Amino acid sequence: MDETQQQQDALSFLKESSGSGLVPWSAQCAAAERCGLSHAALEVLVLEHGLLPARYQRNRDMMSVAEQLILARSRVAVIGCGGLGGYVIEELARLGVGHILAVDPDVFEEHNLNRQILSTPASLGKAKVEAALERVALINPAVTVAAVQEAFCSANGSRLLAGIMVAVDALDNIGYRLEMAELCNEAGIPMVHGAIGGWYGHVATQFPGESTVQNIYRHWKAGKGIEQQLGNPSFTPAVVASLQVAEICKILLGRGELLRNRKLSIDLLSMEVHEIPYHHGASH
Repeated sequence: MDETQQQQDALSFLKESSGSGLVPWSAQCAAAERCGLSHAALEVLVLEHGLLPARYQRNRDMMSVAEQLILARSRVAVIGCGGLGGYVIEELARLGVGHILAVDPDVFEEHNLNRQILSTPASLGKAKVEAALERVALINPAVTVAAVQEAFCSANGSRLLAGIMVAVDALDNIGYRLEMAELCNEAGIPMVHGAIGGWYGHVATQFPGESTVQNIYRHWKAGKGIEQQLGNPSFTPAVVASLQVAEICKILLGRGELLRNRKLSIDLLSMEVHEIPYHHGASH
């Protein structure tokens, strides 16, 4: 049976199994086994024909089936798979973003357990990207993860960003963040930046040709960042990562107002949010 015939058989089967335009997970599993197609291929096939996997039924009041298809075809790079990156990967997979590149050189250590959603006592010593791969396979097998256990830098950045639509800064090193900002500019890729420290965090979105991230860190000399002094609880990365995912979703769908040329600063101790402008080329 060729691929076209496989798809036709799968679609016919799924249409019979769907109700109110929703395709249940049990039917997708049966179609995958019966027709020899991957869950990723089946998801795109279903969405292309106006049906919706039932897992996304709570998405459909805020986005159309066509927009869900855009997400399924999207490619997002998450650079850093720790506190921020773990939550970003979890939320992207549940949202239905079809292709995730997870990049991180590190393994889990015990101090990660207080905040990093991908970490468990059983995962100590395991590569963070391997845990990301396993987690996504568990929660949404229709999402493909490419796991790269490398440190993102100018030497490999262009190669890693090839074909990527949005890059997510979930790093904890300002030097690498600035390298990433330059590489995204060169590659013509939007970058969603997030940073955390103690009760505080911020988010900004930078498009090619802009310099928000460079302006945010214009006084930086050396070192990782203020998280080294302020620490990191469980809740701050979850908040900031969720804001990053909202920005990613808007970029991919071409909707809403983005955090371009501005930074959203979050103070969870005082429960205050401030918007700080960073005009292109300006020095504050």
